[in-house]
Amino acid sequence: MAVPDATLRAWVTGRSLARGVPAPVADRGGWRVDTGMPDEACRWIFAAACPGLSELAETIAEPGRLLKWCGTADAVALPARWRVEGGTWFMRSDTPPPEPHLPAGYRIDLIEERARVQVTIRTLSGDRAANGYAAETPDAFIYDRIVTEADHRRKGLGRAVMAALGATRRDRAIPQLLVATDAGRQLYATLGWSVLAPYTTAAVAG
Repeated sequence: MAVPDATLRAWVTGRSLARGVPAPVADRGGWRVDTGMPDEACRWIFAAACPGLSELAETIAEPGRLLKWCGTADAVALPARWRVEGGTWFMRSDTPPPEPHLPAGYRIDLIEERARVQVTIRTLSGDRAANGYAAETPDAFIYDRIVTEADHRRKGLGRAVMAALGATRRDRAIPQLLVATDAGRQLYATLGWSVLAPYTTAAVAG
């Protein structure tokens, strides 16, 4: 399964907005994001395995510089110092988000900051139960970091976060994009999402 480069670029751009990091820069056939975090200086993201990905893998020797691509873990041969992890999925939806529904015993907070939206679901006593982020660009609406705390799962809170975020989408013609874990993939499939490709991460062991 292939992901068009324009689709990947739209997602990377929206993800950078959602996370408050610099905009992606075209580099070696992919996109570099200078995340500048304590454990991650930057990451390169590719629509598929390509020569630029292999070249980077040969030249990078230090931790904190991640390689990510749409495709399976065996799509590229990496030097032994790289640790490869799969189990995530690049997904797309063109269907409307679910209707908002919040179970009893919870309240929802929504904060809009320029292009980014944050939704937090809390118990009535104020404990965080679930949260998520989204960002909208002219090309896509991006969902990011949809998390439900362990004690509050199987109550529909993930669906409620998606609904609240999706309700802020202004342009209904643009696609909705996200990267999901295995568990998230099951939820999103019930909401009409489809998998475009596996999404793989590689990092030099620290």
